[in-house]
Amino acid sequence: MMLKIWTGSGSIFLIFGMLSSSLGGYVGINLGTDISNLPATSDVVAIIIANQISHVRLFDADAHMLTALADTGIEVMIGVTNEEVLEIGESASVAAAWINKNVAAYLPSTNITAISVGSEVLTSIPNAAPVLVPAMNYLHKALVASNLNYQIKVSAPQSMDLIPKPFPPSTATFNSTWNSTIFQILQFLKNTNSYFMLNAYPYHGYIINDGIFPIDFALFRPMTSVKQIVDPNTLFHYDSMFDAMVDATYNSIAAFNTSTIPVVVTESGWPWLGGADEPDATVENAETYNNNLIRRVLNDSGPPSQPTIPINAYIYELFNEDKRSGPVSKRNWGAFFPNGSSVYPLSLITSDNSIVNSSVGFCVASRGADSTKLQSGVSWACGQGQANCTAIQSGQPCYLPDTLQNHASYAYNDYYQKMKSVGGTCDFDGTAMTTKNDPSYGSCIFTGSSSNSSSSGFTPPSAFGPVSPMGKSSKLHIPVFSSFLLQCWLLYWWYMSISTPFVIA
Repeated sequence: MMLKIWTGSGSIFLIFGMLSSSLGGYVGINLGTDISNLPATSDVVAIIIANQISHVRLFDADAHMLTALADTGIEVMIGVTNEEVLEIGESASVAAAWINKNVAAYLPSTNITAISVGSEVLTSIPNAAPVLVPAMNYLHKALVASNLNYQIKVSAPQSMDLIPKPFPPSTATFNSTWNSTIFQILQFLKNTNSYFMLNAYPYHGYIINDGIFPIDFALFRPMTSVKQIVDPNTLFHYDSMFDAMVDATYNSIAAFNTSTIPVVVTESGWPWLGGADEPDATVENAETYNNNLIRRVLNDSGPPSQPTIPINAYIYELFNEDKRSGPVSKRNWGAFFPNGSSVYPLSLITSDNSIVNSSVGFCVASRGADSTKLQSGVSWACGQGQANCTAIQSGQPCYLPDTLQNHASYAYNDYYQKMKSVGGTCDFDGTAMTTKNDPSYGSCIFTGSSSNSSSSGFTPPSAFGPVSPMGKSSKLHIPVFSSFLLQCWLLYWWYMSISTPFVIA
């Protein structure tokens, strides 16, 4: 079999995007702003970073928030409000202006990777349906004109209300009223290599079905064999309502005879406080649901019908939005208080996938360590210690956050994992410590992490390091290609490492 490698930027980015999308599921968080005492944007970002949250979804394109997220490496999904959809859907020039103002102006410092067009437009403002797909198209064309379409995906979040009968999942279909619009949406997603955005709330599914399904099914809790939910047509066993909802969406998409389009859950969560008529909105249930959701997503598997497509999900939400109207529960979905403390213990940093054998562990920089000693430690690790420090260079996965603490942790750990079997220690003049918690985040995978198993063996070539740092800066001055050229080189190296012959077109 002869394969061709195209050198055009479009093909390279497309291939690189496919590789990146195969690295497993991630958990992000929604940031609503209907809050009386919303913290300063710098404090919000500090809370996000402190909890190692790698993906954030904004419901708008707030300039202060986008600026605060600059140089953090956090992947940001920004939103076109429902009001803006109406205007953008009628004018390509308005869409172009929106992209220039809210996207191009913040790149590359702010890592914007997706645009959500509206919020459940078809079910919340059905009169806007005729302009939804045109708005998506105009925004995408504006991205193409700026050569940003390979970096930023465009889609439109939809509610589970769009699927009248989601159970059993195998017979689920979208509301036929919207067939024309949905067909156009799916064609757009297919043609632009984007994904279907779904807002999936087992809390609502459990309440609406009024006892048909056990609450354990909604909370990801184990169920006895007599209570297990089985699709009678496929005989698929469903361990959670969440999986059933995602599968109902996949089957609804399949009814349009289109190729498989990945589903990303843009909203999911559980309220921790409700009114007298909302007995299931409790702190205990919210803690159970969100922690089990995190474990579910980070096991890197898909629902029964699509087991090889990991489910990415965004928890709803960071803070309570006390200014929202409606039931008490609607104002109490936040996992954190504005002062940064958590409403309940939330295991966003670790998961079943990120906890390694206690006898192994990781070596990271100690908090509060002397900066001069840290710099000396990094210099030694990347030089004489022969750690591979490529990943903490500018443009690489572990460069952000651009702090000496972060860079030292990566360098220390790389040295420790390679040398501990022959006597290497985690000390570095008292600036290092061992931890059982995997410090990996986003696409930054620390040596020794079990997350490496999902990377298809793709590791940076050793030719780039180690090299001793130079100068007095806390940054490592190792000469590397520009970000784009480096990606191309890495892709070429990866392909050449496979025995299949290639023809360079």
